Parts: sequence; C-alpha cells; structure tokens
Amino acid sequence: LRMTSPSTSWKLVCDLSSHVLDTITRLGFNNMTPVQVATIPVFMRNKDVCVEAVTGSGKTLAFVVPMIEMLMKHVGTMKKHHVRAVIVSPTRELASQIHEVVDGFLDDELCPFTSSLLIGGTGDIENDISDFTENGSNIIVGTPGRISFALEKCMMLRSGVRSLEVLILDEADRLLDLGFHKTLSSILGHLPKQRRTGLFSATQTTEVEQLMKAGMRNPVKISVKEVLKLIFSSTTKTPSTLQNYYCLCPVVAKFNSLMEFVSKRKDEKLLLFFSTCASVDYFGRGMKGIVESMISCLHMWMLGVETYLNDSHRVAKLFGGLLPIHSGILVCTDVMARGIDIPDVDWVLQYDPPSNASAFVHRCGRTARVGRQGNALLFLLEAEATYVDFIEINQKAPMLVSAYVTHDTDWLSKLRGLSLKDRAAMDRGTRAFVSFVQSYAKHQCNLIFRVKDLNFGELATSFGLLKIPKMPEIKANSITGFKPANVDIDSIKFKDKAREKQRRLQNKRKAEEGEKPKFVSKKAKAWSGIKEKKELRREKKEKRKKQKE
Repeated sequence: LRMTSPSTSWKLVCDLSSHVLDTITRLGFNNMTPVQVATIPVFMRNKDVCVEAVTGSGKTLAFVVPMIEMLMKHVGTMKKHHVRAVIVSPTRELASQIHEVVDGFLDDELCPFTSSLLIGGTGDIENDISDFTENGSNIIVGTPGRISFALEKCMMLRSGVRSLEVLILDEADRLLDLGFHKTLSSILGHLPKQRRTGLFSATQTTEVEQLMKAGMRNPVKISVKEVLKLIFSSTTKTPSTLQNYYCLCPVVAKFNSLMEFVSKRKDEKLLLFFSTCASVDYFGRGMKGIVESMISCLHMWMLGVETYLNDSHRVAKLFGGLLPIHSGILVCTDVMARGIDIPDVDWVLQYDPPSNASAFVHRCGRTARVGRQGNALLFLLEAEATYVDFIEINQKAPMLVSAYVTHDTDWLSKLRGLSLKDRAAMDRGTRAFVSFVQSYAKHQCNLIFRVKDLNFGELATSFGLLKIPKMPEIKANSITGFKPANVDIDSIKFKDKAREKQRRLQNKRKAEEGEKPKFVSKKAKAWSGIKEKKELRREKKEKRKKQKE
C-alpha cells in the first residue's frame, strides 16, 4: 500500500473510542498524518503491518492508538501481570518518549492499564524485576537489551508475555544497524506467535526484510514516501518546508562563526551536532561557560548531552528540561539524529559533518516536522566543498550556500581562556581534538574527508588548545598555524579542589619514585595508514585469487 493522501480528521478515518479521541485532542493532534491514515485502520483490523515512513511523519501515534484500542477490549478482565503489549525501541531517549506518549492515554477508569519502562542507566535490573513481580505491567516499553535480560531473569515476566497481543518494533532499521539481531531473536523466542506485530522503519533494507519474514505473518506493507506537496517534494528526501544551507569557512574561523550565528538567535530553539561525545562535552561546556560569562547579551539556555552524565540524569535532563522551552541550544551527537521528537526546532546546526550520508537527512529531520518551517546549516571547510554535490546527488537534498558569518567578538580566545583557568577544560579540549581526528580518519566519505588535507596546527587552534597532543597522525614537522600558549602547562590547576589535590599527590609520588625505565613498545600507527595497508592487502589477495582461477 502506497499512501500519498493529505492529512485527514481522526473521526472520518477510524472508529475510535471517545476516550482515545479525547486524548488525541488533548495532545493537540487535530488531523491525521498520511502514515496514520494508512496504518491505523489496517492495524486495527488485526493485520500485521510493515511501515516505511519518512522521519517526522507521526509514526508513534500510528502504533500507540491501535494498540490502546486493542487493549481496551480487555477492560475489566485483564490481570496486572498480563503483558498485552511490548514496544521495542533502539535508544533510551526514544523509549522514554514513547512511554510518555503511552502514559498519556492511560486512565484509572476508562483505560485502567499499567505501563513499565525498561531501559539501561536508570537503576539495577533487579529493581525492574522486583517492581514487575510486585506490581505487574500490561504494557512494556524499552530497549532490546534490557527487555531481553528481564525476560531471561524473570520467570513471572516470561509467564506474563504469554498473554501478549501486540508487538511493536520501532525504528527497526536502526535496531538492526546497532547490532541487535541476536537480542531481537531472543525476545521473539519468548513471545507467542499468535500476536499482532507492527514493524516501523525509515528505510526498507535487506535485514529489515529478513526480520519481517522471521517475526511477522503475511504483513501488509505500507510505504509513505511522498507526503503532501506542501510538506514533502517527491524528488527530495527532505521536507520542502526545510531550507538547507551550507557555509564554507576557514577552520580557524569555524568556532567564531558558530558563536556569532547562535548569539543572534537567542529567541530560537537550535540543535547543534558534533561528531563525537568528547566534542559535545568540550564545546557544550565551553559554550555554556561563555554564555554564563556574557549572559547580558546572549540570554541563551543550553544543554550538553554527555556520556559523562549518568544515563538516568541524561534522560531526565533531556525530557524534563528541553521539551517545554521555546528557545535554547541542545548540543548533541547523532544519538539525537533519529526518533527523538523535540518540538518546534528552528535550526539544526551541523558543526561536524555526519559519519554517513543518511545521517545527514536524519539530522535535518529534527526540524521542519509535520509541515512546520525549519532550517539547517552545515559548516564545511573549503577542502570539503564537494560534499555538497555528494549530498545533493546521494540523498536528494538540495542545499543553498550561506554567506560566511563574520564576527565582531573573538569567541575562540574566550574558549581558550577557559582552559587557562581550569585544567579540566584543557583536558576535555585534548580529548575532543583526538577523538575528532580519529573520527575524521574513519569517515565513510574518505575521498572527501581526508586526514592528509587537514592542517593540524590550524585545527588545534580552532579547538582552542594550549598545546598539540602527541598523535601518530601528526608529524612534528607538519605543524603550522599554531601558537602554543605562553604559560607553564603544569601550573594550570583544576577548579575542583579534590581533583587538584589528587593531581598534586600523583606528581609528588612520581617525583619521589623517580623516572621509571622505559619499555620499548610497538609504536602506535595512524588509523588512516592502517586502513590503507588493509586495502592494499585485500587488493593483492583478490589479484592472487583471480590468477589461480
């Protein structure tokens, strides 16, 4: 089934209960999107569905609404340990968001069901098992690893899922991309075959097809690729309400351009993407530090998503802090590029290019959702300009050139100044620099993003480093465009008194022990060099094989 019809009233398409209709109205969804029009009636007729739909098309309600309708048939007869629905999601953030939507439909009288969220990073798995054993749950939402582990460890949960009526695999292509093949097979092995299954995916890959054959019975395939002309163009993979821009600028001016851009948009909501968690940690904290020191002229709310926060704190900050606000910046990696629905994003800024072409579209898909206007800006170095042509051809995403953003304030010197005041900031900058170079060397578009084209001195300057770290990718005689800080690096202290005390004790211990004899170890090699040698060996092997034939 290929769906191209416009948005429609909920009452005209589906025979929904008054409770579900009231809840949908309360949530502010006045009209159905094409994926909902196509999916909900079919799913409610007890058919398995395999849905391919573009990002931001309203897939969550497309499976939550029919699931709730199916469960409401059992009001008054369902026991607390009967698990009637399981929703599997690839990430903790997306699972938390789906769980919040599901809870919006639950009501003590009209829809008296219970739900549980099973995700990592929110406590011991034993607590989840104990909670289910004591209180039960009718709807399980979670990540594959946590759900699979709970099924293995909790006999009562294994018994509970025998009553399963609905299984949802959300973002199925991403579940498989993240390597959850065996985990999903383990989950399916515990579930009854007599069930309704909904598989939702942004793309239909060979692996998704295989999963469909293994876990579904005569599914109805629904493809929603061309939504309204007002929303999506049939010749592009991005919404027509999205304006895609790119900016070519020198590497040393990149951070200044970014800060100048965001400082002029203090009343808008922005998503800022970096390629690595270390960069998010460094630049997120650095930008927040600059904002706090100049609050009178910026008035910006910022949130860094870091792996260094414990995961429960990460989820709580994301959905407790970001969703209600009308302006601010979320600094993030590609973990936020798919599935998470942050409303009313005005700009998506890509400071670093994504690791693969499809991630570019997913990043941009965080804005211009469901017909709303949105903008995206990609920062590129002049040597990376051909990436624009690649994206326009490979992803059918037309881009407009944006003028180089001039700056009146030397934001980069302020970023560097933070490292002079706190050793922790200096260490974060070093980690960010190293992780960026390693990420750049592993980029899938290695004909465009080439490590040998990087000027490491200027790159280190753009990171606000005080010194260039030792790396196998960097040769001492190739460093130009960098001026080391005129300061004794060892004299820079941690602002955290406990960390500074620990550093002093370590330095004292080293001084007392004296210099240890150095062991000759195998010299580290640059990733890019290793990769080239592997390719050369592979080519030679292929040639030998052909000669034998």
